[in-house]
Amino acid sequence: MKRMATCSRRWMVRLSLCLFLACVPAFQSSPAQDREAGNEIVANLAGGRVIVHVARDKIIFAAIDQPVEPSSIPPRVLSIDSRHIGVLLGASEWRSPADPKPVRLDRDFPQVPGKNPHYAADSEEVAPDLDVIGVAFLERLRPLVAQLHHKIEFKPDEALFEVVVIGFAPEDYGPEVWTVEYRIQQEEIATRGDFWQTRLLRPRFTQLYPPEKKAPKTLVEVRYPLSLEGPTLQQLIQGNDPELDNLSRGEPKFSKVMENIDRGQANKAVAEDAADFLRAALPLISEKAKFILGTMTEGGFDWVVPPDEPVEKAKEDKNRPPEAPTLRRKPNP
Repeated sequence: MKRMATCSRRWMVRLSLCLFLACVPAFQSSPAQDREAGNEIVANLAGGRVIVHVARDKIIFAAIDQPVEPSSIPPRVLSIDSRHIGVLLGASEWRSPADPKPVRLDRDFPQVPGKNPHYAADSEEVAPDLDVIGVAFLERLRPLVAQLHHKIEFKPDEALFEVVVIGFAPEDYGPEVWTVEYRIQQEEIATRGDFWQTRLLRPRFTQLYPPEKKAPKTLVEVRYPLSLEGPTLQQLIQGNDPELDNLSRGEPKFSKVMENIDRGQANKAVAEDAADFLRAALPLISEKAKFILGTMTEGGFDWVVPPDEPVEKAKEDKNRPPEAPTLRRKPNP
């Protein structure tokens, strides 16, 4: 059921907490280059947890805000198209000393076009509709990353920016959840002293749902950074967490939802009951942190607990030819 032609399943690799503590100061000025560093761009980072429950006929998704440093921003949701949303983690907001208005990757996002011919060589690695989403973020992030000229301490497999793509694949493939991770490479320019050239790499796609054939269908949870402590909601349910058990005793429908999840049959849970359960469970597992909660069908998404600010939608390209490929569904005749 994989939509990748050549990609083995890998567990997600994220930035560690120490990266965030070291990363943002590294973007700022150093004594050796006060003049250049004073004009260098700064990234504000979004940390937290994304929980996805693919239930019967609906997807229920939530994001918990867990700041990793004082200037952290919350995970933000972008409506990519009529079939997909994206939850943005990591370096999703950028600030330049020369411009008081931040650059936010969830704003002014263009409607994804057809397959970019410059990336035709990757057509066998990932489904074209996913690739255009990945390339759209790549093109927005690349000029920002190119302005980083200080050494950033990180591991090669640690992502600077990540999108959790949630939605429905075309051609009746069904619900899907992916992570799209963006990494960087740096090279020191010896002729300029402590000056580094930063290059953004092609995104890495990891399919989290649907699982492997015959594998249990459980909750999907993504953490950024991976070092965020505490059990997942799936682990709490399977470990008979006392607070969740008390919750289920008061509501028989919650008990049934938890039973479906525990048995690896989360897709059989009644969607409305699953949404009510997650709404009741989030305050218990978020440790008073802010969270958002929504539901999604092939026709779009609705909020149960909305964010503090409106969600941005992809902008229509008025110059886009009508015959160009699209992820949007055609209207019924």
